[in-house]
Amino acid sequence: MTIKWYTGTGDDGYTGVLGRERVPKYADRPAAYGTVDEASAVLGMVRIQAKDKQVRQLALAIQRDLYKLMADLATLPETATRPPWLSEDRLSWLEQKTEALGKRVEMPPAFIIPGDSIGGAWLDIARTVVRRAERIVAKLTHDGEVRTATPLRYLNRLSSLLFVMARVEDRVEGVEQFTLATGE
Repeated sequence: MTIKWYTGTGDDGYTGVLGRERVPKYADRPAAYGTVDEASAVLGMVRIQAKDKQVRQLALAIQRDLYKLMADLATLPETATRPPWLSEDRLSWLEQKTEALGKRVEMPPAFIIPGDSIGGAWLDIARTVVRRAERIVAKLTHDGEVRTATPLRYLNRLSSLLFVMARVEDRVEGVEQFTLATGE
């Protein structure tokens, strides 16, 4: 039996979403869950590059959350038949992880320039992709296109955790002093 790895249904520039026929691939909803998918892929690079075991474990847990978040973004509020996949308690989980991990590093005295370590740089890339996703999800949320504010709030909290994870990786990889944007 030959496995077909493609459907060809997207050749017309449209894609399916949960609960509706098809929408343009460039619409906000596919742009949002596509950007979250991109963030998950970058976190895959984090998992293979990170030196810190806790950072690797957190990256995987976040990837699993992001799949739930993508399902929520692909669901139209008016056709939802089940509760949201991503539960609101994951917000407090992010806050707890950020606070706990934050105890392992110092807050930089000014804006830093990414690139002091490989793992830290990948986490900074993940953070910027998450911020882009957050901007798209903010529009969907403000337009009433998402059932709850949890996806938006999750992405906002996640960017903070990713920043702290990057600084942990910098420290684990031997960075003694961050490269500051101020040139100091």
